[in-house]
Amino acid sequence: RDAVRVKPGDRVEFSQWGGAGTLEGKVQRIEPYGRLKVSALGIEAQRVNVIIAFDPASMRQVERLGHGFQFDATIVLWSTGNALRVPIGALFRAPDGGWRVFVLDQGRARQRAVEIDHLTDEFAEVRRGLIEGEAVVLNPSNELRDGARVRPR
Repeated sequence: RDAVRVKPGDRVEFSQWGGAGTLEGKVQRIEPYGRLKVSALGIEAQRVNVIIAFDPASMRQVERLGHGFQFDATIVLWSTGNALRVPIGALFRAPDGGWRVFVLDQGRARQRAVEIDHLTDEFAEVRRGLIEGEAVVLNPSNELRDGARVRPR
């Protein structure tokens, strides 16, 4: 679902390349056609090549890479230096479809509605409903109810 949001100029971070830290780059272009890829398990996926250029600041380290080298590339679709975030394991859906968390309040779990904006596979950006520093219950049980006694572990 995120792939369609990639555009030229997006920042790219390269990790697991064999050296310390990350290398930087930018998306130059997205090829206009895709191809079908079938995995060894028979799962079909549409693939599109994304052409990425390394930033000049990374070129000294890039020169150490050779043909066939592999690394992880992360295309940054959104970032901010000042986001309130929670682990996605703290989030759950209420019967009305809205996002909720349990906040620790004087030894009790209090269910609270939160407004979520950006999501990753680890964190969610909280737009409303939490204050920085509040403790939330991570991976709450389906049996946990509003007002139940809890203690941090």
